Amino acid sequence: MSGAFKGIRGLSFVLAVSVVAACAGGGTRQVNEGTPAPQILAMAQAEADRGRYKDAAELYSEVERLHPYSAEARVALLGAAKAYREKQMYPESRAAALRYLDFYPTTADAPFAMYLVGLSYYDQIIDVERDQRNTFRALQVFRKLIETYPGSEYAALAEEKFGVALNQLAGKEMDIGRYYLKRGDYVAAIERFKVVVNDYGDTQQTPEAIYRLVEAYLSLGLTGEAAAAQQMLAERFPDSEWRRDADRLMSRG
Repeated sequence: MSGAFKGIRGLSFVLAVSVVAACAGGGTRQVNEGTPAPQILAMAQAEADRGRYKDAAELYSEVERLHPYSAEARVALLGAAKAYREKQMYPESRAAALRYLDFYPTTADAPFAMYLVGLSYYDQIIDVERDQRNTFRALQVFRKLIETYPGSEYAALAEEKFGVALNQLAGKEMDIGRYYLKRGDYVAAIERFKVVVNDYGDTQQTPEAIYRLVEAYLSLGLTGEAAAAQQMLAERFPDSEWRRDADRLMSRG
């Protein structure tokens, strides 16, 4: 009797899960004002588990619409932001995360919401030859996250991505600087390389930027400035291949 009862309980659980899954397949059409918030959350999660992220996000959004200011609505906002990001619907993901921050800026999940805002830009960063507005915006959000929620798990993650994004912007400056250098527009090239050296700190681009300063200064006959750049490279990046290249360049010049 006991074993049979356990079997019935197990079957009931399977049936309940199947009902939720079936409802989830219908998306928001299966949801109305009388649908409990926990049930909608379960449907949304079922859709996300199937990889149907847009349907999941729409169901999460229904929780917020039908049950505003509830505990489930708070969970649903982050769920929608995550699901939209998985679908690469970045403006929608950002909008959901920003709504969370508007309503719940002091909760434990607020750093995660701001991190999702930053990722909505960071995930769209493209190669250095293209427009870098998303890179700049990602930097702004990650900096705010680090300053607003210091010590949080997501501040640490933001610091890592901040460095990547900063290197991306420095790479853009280097790309332009090399273009000017190749054309023989040495003054314009120097200005770009100086930006990398002075404004971006120590990125992966910095050693080459200093080397290119040596190269550009020598091309203009400014041996004193070239020597100063060579010395800077030796002090800041003594083991860099760019330092050795600068030494060889100066010995020839």
